[in-house]
Amino acid sequence: MLKKTTCAALVLGALASLAYTGAIQAENKPIDVVTVVKITGISWFNRMEVGVKEFGAGNPGVTTRQIGPAQSDAAQQQRLVEDLVAKKVDAIAVVSMDPPTLEPVLKRAMERGIKVVTHEADNQKNTMVDIEAFDNTAYGARLNDRLAACMGQKGKWSSLVGSLGSQSQVQWADGGASNAAKKYPGMTLVDAKNESANDAEKAYSKAKEILRKHPDIKGFQGSSSLDVLGIGRAVEEAGLQGKICVYGTGLPSEAAKFLESGAVGGIAFWDPKDAGIMMNKAAVMLVQGKKITDGMDMGVSGYNKVAVKKGPGAGVIVTGQAWVEVDKSNYKKYAF
Repeated sequence: MLKKTTCAALVLGALASLAYTGAIQAENKPIDVVTVVKITGISWFNRMEVGVKEFGAGNPGVTTRQIGPAQSDAAQQQRLVEDLVAKKVDAIAVVSMDPPTLEPVLKRAMERGIKVVTHEADNQKNTMVDIEAFDNTAYGARLNDRLAACMGQKGKWSSLVGSLGSQSQVQWADGGASNAAKKYPGMTLVDAKNESANDAEKAYSKAKEILRKHPDIKGFQGSSSLDVLGIGRAVEEAGLQGKICVYGTGLPSEAAKFLESGAVGGIAFWDPKDAGIMMNKAAVMLVQGKKITDGMDMGVSGYNKVAVKKGPGAGVIVTGQAWVEVDKSNYKKYAF
């Protein structure tokens, strides 16, 4: 008969060797991961929810769900996170609307033993892992290169962001501005970083305002996935397709009609579904005491060789290579 100590060692060894999909927690309780997005009901985060649900369905011992405010409002998002902290869920994966606003509540979450993963928030201090789909400055610069090529590298251009608190979107806009300043002396940035509140209608109104103020404007660079929709609509209404260049983040299904009409020249994106899977996978790894290491293949498209560096707090920033570029010629390859 085996000694008790030997049996215990065998049990511990067996638990440690279990596959990732066999997530185990004390008392056989499922690992509860909740994803909190910036706003519910828009295509970008609807697509992310597909990934969140897919991850939960494919990993026994893990429950996943996604919530978010009905409006693009940092205070509403904060209250949702506060409720999750009070309920003491196992892990929170949050796409931060305004990272500084969430610092106190995320700090409390970690103090209570809740694992915290963020996305689009590489300035977030109170997080354990921040997931970035790519280098944000490089992404903004690449959008700007495409815009510059369309504009013939000269003329006035403007930029939009969902909000000035959205870290990644501001980085894309700043990356574009820095790129143009260094490489395209004939381009002039006017009225930079107009806020659209992640709302296509507001982006439309802002674009119309800029068109009135600068009737000779030649280009727009959008950041929120809804910016190009509002800008494209304003350009179409003014009959300026082919005369004004529009590039920005977007989804093929939403931008299709503007790509077809020429009101939008091109978009770029990363698949929100994969980002949802990646966040939830990182959260479960944290619960299981596992680490993401530099160069690791996370088994998620676009995150097959991640870069890992120290974040502004005690956590790390994990960066993939997940961006995709499309225009009228190839957007139909993507069914979302």
